[in-house]
Amino acid sequence: MAFPFSIWNRILVKNINQLKRRGKVVKNYILVFTLIILSSVSFSQTQLKLGYIDSEVILTQFSEAIKAQGDLDALTNKYSAQLDSMTLAYQQAIADYQKQAETMTDAKKTEFQQKIVMMEQNLVDFRRAKFTQGTGEIFKKQEELFAPIKVKIYAAIEKVAKEENMQFVFDKSGDIILLYADSAFDITFKVLDRLRRGN
Repeated sequence: MAFPFSIWNRILVKNINQLKRRGKVVKNYILVFTLIILSSVSFSQTQLKLGYIDSEVILTQFSEAIKAQGDLDALTNKYSAQLDSMTLAYQQAIADYQKQAETMTDAKKTEFQQKIVMMEQNLVDFRRAKFTQGTGEIFKKQEELFAPIKVKIYAAIEKVAKEENMQFVFDKSGDIILLYADSAFDITFKVLDRLRRGN
């Protein structure tokens, strides 16, 4: 029995989504397995030392990150206000057309419809240019503002990790889930202190 294309499409999409979820779980298992292997090998030679940070704490307390986030928020609010204004004008144009359509000539209707279509296209273009993930202006500005901050944070993490003789440092606010972490291995505030001192 042959299935229509739409059924095959749904089956394939469902299977792909299941594979992606399994891939994420498998990745976490591989990471945990690797850590167990590394720790068992290391314990026979030297003790493995792990540490972790909370990047959310660093980003909300490091002055340069706070300023960058403020600048990004200001730009986002500016573009959001512009988008709201454009949306309101577009909706008003549609309402005006609906009220006046019966009394308009065909030529006037066509002109009004073209205006509405153009306003809609401008909305779509503006949203794409400013807000699209990866290519939008806000995304590019975020990369521009946070790139030098990330470099400083990674450098501080590396220095603290070397001072503490740590082989691995994890981020507990990222994709890797820490089910348990002894606070003795939390180097978040040591990293923050080094960032604040600027060395």
